[in-house]
Amino acid sequence: MNNIAYFEIQASQPEVLVAFYQQVFDWSFSKDDSLPIPYWRIKTAGMYGGLLERPTDTPPLGCGTNAFTCSIEVADIDATAEVIVELGGQVALDKFEVPGVCWQAYYLDPDGNTFGLFQPQPHA
Repeated sequence: MNNIAYFEIQASQPEVLVAFYQQVFDWSFSKDDSLPIPYWRIKTAGMYGGLLERPTDTPPLGCGTNAFTCSIEVADIDATAEVIVELGGQVALDKFEVPGVCWQAYYLDPDGNTFGLFQPQPHA
């Protein structure tokens, strides 16, 4: 109880973000036509989520995030960062060390959504 169990990503162009997250993290997406809004179910290696068509405008770039920000654990933060940028993502906050814990960085997907990456440090 009281654990984060589901996440959602909003998208102005859902198909673009479906392709982005499939290629970066190998997540599975399936469109759910039973809902009254355009919605894709997401299956990751550990958690379920959803992607929905954005219901309103996004805040302008340079504003803080008005949401929870999810961070995805990866085996190689530098290699994953390269793929993100190649596929149209942007660096929001360069990689930094959380001593004895992990490497952390933040990115914007092609639709401006913020997400984090972390790579655990051995022996942390």
